[in-house]
Amino acid sequence: MRPTVHDIAASAGVSLATVDRVLNARPGVRAVTRAKVEAAIERLGYVRDVAAANLAKGRIYPLVFIIPQGENPFMRGLEAEVRQVDRVTFDRTSISVVNVPPFDAMALAAAIDTAVEDGAAGIAAVAVDAPEVVEAIDRALEQGVAFVTLVSDLASSKRDHFCGVDNVAAGRTAGSLMARFLGDREGPVAVLAGSMLVRDHSERLSGFRAVMADAGRGRHVLDVLEGQDDPVRARALVSRYLAKFPGLAGIYSLGAGNAGLVAALEAAGRPGLCVIAHELTPPTRAGLESGIVDAVLHQDAGHEVRSAIRVLRAKADGVKPVAAQERIRIDIFIRENLPPPDPETGTARAGEG
Repeated sequence: MRPTVHDIAASAGVSLATVDRVLNARPGVRAVTRAKVEAAIERLGYVRDVAAANLAKGRIYPLVFIIPQGENPFMRGLEAEVRQVDRVTFDRTSISVVNVPPFDAMALAAAIDTAVEDGAAGIAAVAVDAPEVVEAIDRALEQGVAFVTLVSDLASSKRDHFCGVDNVAAGRTAGSLMARFLGDREGPVAVLAGSMLVRDHSERLSGFRAVMADAGRGRHVLDVLEGQDDPVRARALVSRYLAKFPGLAGIYSLGAGNAGLVAALEAAGRPGLCVIAHELTPPTRAGLESGIVDAVLHQDAGHEVRSAIRVLRAKADGVKPVAAQERIRIDIFIRENLPPPDPETGTARAGEG
């Protein structure tokens, strides 16, 4: 049997109220009495169930999600998942959303500091890999605020957890699919990214380039087009590459802005290109259905949001999250295995581990 507070009280010869004061570091207990209680705790091997204690006290967990604003359909789906979280499953949890400009490190750092000042118990943020963001996260952790990165991680930070896919593996998967689909066809491959300031994009690029280098056949990976996840900018950049490289064999879109990619390919009438993209959103779904896009690598935004909440609550309670439950898998969709879109977000909900 695990020792209880009643056992501590009996062993120390004090009341339950005194044990409670010692466990919660409240004043009103003499030093000699506190020492007796602490000695009883050590002697009995008592380990406090923080979650149960917080439940008894009716503790509320104020959690803040910081998500980029703008037209990126995956981010809008991610935000929708946060806003429609089942409050019954995550009882005693207060969840708020803060939007910041995409790829803006200063704005993200300021939002983190504000969330800490406002008393957040935990923060989940789509990270920009910049020194000011790392410093803001370190300040949050120093204040005892749990922190998880969401979708995109950081190179150097003591954040508590990363809720997202293995992006190097995702890039390698995209490279393997590209090489298989192209077969013996030669020619360079273009890469459309959002920004190299976010680690998920840089890691995907690293994995993709590594596999394409091994594939050979003259398939040089061209300089990265940074579309800032803006469909208008993405369309202009892709159109320029289509005109500049008539022998282009494929395009890997590792970020957003895919409505612009699909529009550029439709306008150019360039059949035969192999196109690999990320996230099953309305634009990439339309591309798969029309045959313009060959395959889409996807991460379940709903799973990531629920994982972030579970981890933040566990960290706030001082307990370990269940690692296997928080692993986010990489889904691969082609036209033949498209799942129905989520009626609320328009993105895929492919299930949760």
